[in-house]
Amino acid sequence: MIQFTINGSPQQLDIDPDTPLLWAIRDSIGLTGTKFGCGMAQCGACTVHLDGKAIRSCVTPVTAAEGKSVTTIEGLGSAAAKAVQDAWVRLDVVQCGYCQSGQIMSAVDLLSRNPHPSDKDIDDAMTGNICRCNTYVRIRAAIKQASKALS
Repeated sequence: MIQFTINGSPQQLDIDPDTPLLWAIRDSIGLTGTKFGCGMAQCGACTVHLDGKAIRSCVTPVTAAEGKSVTTIEGLGSAAAKAVQDAWVRLDVVQCGYCQSGQIMSAVDLLSRNPHPSDKDIDDAMTGNICRCNTYVRIRAAIKQASKALS
């Protein structure tokens, strides 16, 4: 039995310990905001926060969450999260939307650690989050706008 908290709710899963956290979240718990993209931690669609730090859940075994706190896109509630989500809407960042939960999770992680990032900080933090629609300019602008909202 693997026990952890997800979005503030305690979970107990009787699951193969090698199961990727992504599949525990989607299939066992039923939260589908976290997406499967590549399965190799290269695209960022599966990004969640584990004890407040952005990780790629497609390559993280569910046992890594044992006794810890997982936050998915459905559970975001911090000031940084609200600022990012508001900026995403105001700047109309989303096109197809598939990568956006991972993009938002990475942006929130960045702003939680560094509320006033430079362009380089943003680029470094968002590296590995792939957007097939190529909305990178709007993503960066939204992160900057969210940063200003946190001031």
